[in-house]
Amino acid sequence: MISTPTVASPGRRRLLKFAALAGASGLLTSHGLYASGLKTSAHIVIIGAGAGGMAMANRLSRSLDGARISLVDEREIHHYQPGWTLVASGVWQPQGTTRPNARFVPADVNWIKASAHDFDPDNRQVMLSNGDNLSYDYLIVATGLQLNYDLIEGMDTRLIGKHGIGSVYASLEAATATNQLILQWIAKGSGRGLFTMAPTAMKCAGAPLKMTFTTLSRLESTGQRENYAVDFFCPGDRVFSQPWVNDFVIQRFADQGVQQHNFHTLTAIEPERRVAHFRLTDGSTSEQSFDFLHVVPPMSAPDAIRQCGLAAQEGPFIGQWLDVDIHTLQHRRYPEVFGIGDVIGAPINKTAASVKAQAPVVEANLLAQMQGLPLPLQHNGYTSCPMITGIGKAMLVEFGYDMNFLPSFPFIDPTEESWVTWTMKDKMLQPAYYAVLEGRA
Repeated sequence: MISTPTVASPGRRRLLKFAALAGASGLLTSHGLYASGLKTSAHIVIIGAGAGGMAMANRLSRSLDGARISLVDEREIHHYQPGWTLVASGVWQPQGTTRPNARFVPADVNWIKASAHDFDPDNRQVMLSNGDNLSYDYLIVATGLQLNYDLIEGMDTRLIGKHGIGSVYASLEAATATNQLILQWIAKGSGRGLFTMAPTAMKCAGAPLKMTFTTLSRLESTGQRENYAVDFFCPGDRVFSQPWVNDFVIQRFADQGVQQHNFHTLTAIEPERRVAHFRLTDGSTSEQSFDFLHVVPPMSAPDAIRQCGLAAQEGPFIGQWLDVDIHTLQHRRYPEVFGIGDVIGAPINKTAASVKAQAPVVEANLLAQMQGLPLPLQHNGYTSCPMITGIGKAMLVEFGYDMNFLPSFPFIDPTEESWVTWTMKDKMLQPAYYAVLEGRA
């Protein structure tokens, strides 16, 4: 008996092709382009063991011979933060987003379990929370950013999960509590949900939109979408930096009955009354009632960066973000300092995909700096957002500083929604993320 071969569907074939290309392109596997081992006795200090810091620890562990590498971070658990929107949307279980940090730290790297609370770049020292002063020859700042919930009057992270107040950014616990609040709102059978954006640069700038779209999917699945009002508040007239995506989202909001409020910045919350206050650009204020409120706080570099000489002293990022050349990722005033990840002052780039693109640039340019050579690599601003447009569909939005699309996979149209991109977000990006941490991608 001759069996009939199974023929993959076009969508299935595209997904298999994606998996093959992901491996070939280095998304899931190593490029194998590490330096052969620069001999040095320099002390390299890496502040932060998030995606950027851990990636640099692993890369430099391979590309340097004889160096002292210190990784400073007090956190024992590594969180896969790109998964928090899926937790808050009821798609993932919380426990699937954590791993022990010890799993990723190279054996020859000195992991200092403390935090950096001050910097003295003139004397090449970092003051730690354990009381130690750590000297360095070269410094990589990978602290991530700071969530400034306190700039919203009446807001406190302890309120997340209460009084209808949710926020996907604060923590895994907050994402879990946000999911429970959305379920409670749906069970109520009606009501009003407010979704906000921050007036500052944001990590995963697509997250406020993703939360809106996944919540819309859940409301539509009840068959009673008309009973729920959904409003989106943004500080300007744009909801996304890439122009085509911005226009797409605005049109989709209109199609799905989302009322968009431009030039509205969240300034205060009255939890007991379930009222949010917004400031408009003309100085007037607006009071909005809610059954559910998704809060996106203002963000900045950590205070320790803002209050020392490492923060930008002029330009659009003055006093708020690490002062680096956005292409070489080298500090503008301290050539022995480099930055990676959310902490840097750049017009876009606060995603894990940006870290993947930045890590080889920082590695190559740091090694060149150590040898007194010209810096060889330039970062083009590459960032990526698997823009979830509903549960089960997404678009793979990749672009750079010039805002033009930079697609990695020719068979994925960045302007089309598909279940292939959703599956990539749901199943494939987490292993790719861990490969970045391990310096293999």
